[in-house]
Amino acid sequence: MSKLFFDTKYMQLNHYNTNFKKRTFPITIICENVTNAPNIGSLFRTADAFGIEKIVFCGAHIPLGRKMTKTSRATEKVIPFEVKENASEVVLQYKKQGFHIVALEITSNSKPIHSYSFSKEKPIAIVIGDENFGVSQDILNQCDALLHIDMFGQNSSMNVVQATTIALYEMTKQII
Repeated sequence: MSKLFFDTKYMQLNHYNTNFKKRTFPITIICENVTNAPNIGSLFRTADAFGIEKIVFCGAHIPLGRKMTKTSRATEKVIPFEVKENASEVVLQYKKQGFHIVALEITSNSKPIHSYSFSKEKPIAIVIGDENFGVSQDILNQCDALLHIDMFGQNSSMNVVQATTIALYEMTKQII
């Protein structure tokens, strides 16, 4: 065994002994037809990790059962969430409430998220899309900004949770 495992200088921390400052950011995640149970569970964990206010799941068959909770590790109990049928109506509602609406989607005119300046003055709703088809054109047309994550490999997309995690890191870093 290496010294690393016995030296308290390198002791691994857990939920009870970290010194992270708990904080909630004025960010809501709107999920348009995200229906994969493990992805939904992972979204709860990501939302908790980044202090997100709320998640809104939009669509017909949102699986919130055992497969989801296996991945969420009980974070669905601490992150407020709603399930709504129509994502377009939800985006319109948030827009009327004064939210800055951004979609995480690669389009012909999307901007790299790292080059976008998020305002500290308005709450933000980030729209993420279906695991196979992304954010619908109807929703894209309602957004204040279309943002993407620069990618350098051969693939043109990444898992919706991985992309959301990267986006939330950039957003919270800017508005902290």
